[in-house]
Amino acid sequence: MSIRRIDVGPRMSQIVIHGNTVYLAGQVGEPGGNVASQTRDILKTIDELLAKAGTDKTKIVQAIIWLDDMKTFAEMNAEWDKWVPQGHTPARATGEAKLAGPEYLVEIIVTAAL
Repeated sequence: MSIRRIDVGPRMSQIVIHGNTVYLAGQVGEPGGNVASQTRDILKTIDELLAKAGTDKTKIVQAIIWLDDMKTFAEMNAEWDKWVPQGHTPARATGEAKLAGPEYLVEIIVTAAL
């Protein structure tokens, strides 16, 4: 099975397609915003990356969400719930982690089908 990479950088690719599976790199929002605005930024980017790969959010099979503080879980979920298509919700896990820098409050990683 072939592997196709899109938006390849020196450290990582933003999109990797293997067979009929699309893997996105972890996405972060614009630094300086709150959890809601960073989540909106991330979800917009995910939509754009999935479109580049030839798929969309209705085909997301798994999402992994990292928050810098679980106290912001409801704030992130409010944005997620507006975005995720009902009837197409993926398997999902959310945890707390120290992210790449203190300016990042949320990171989302998704895997989708083509």
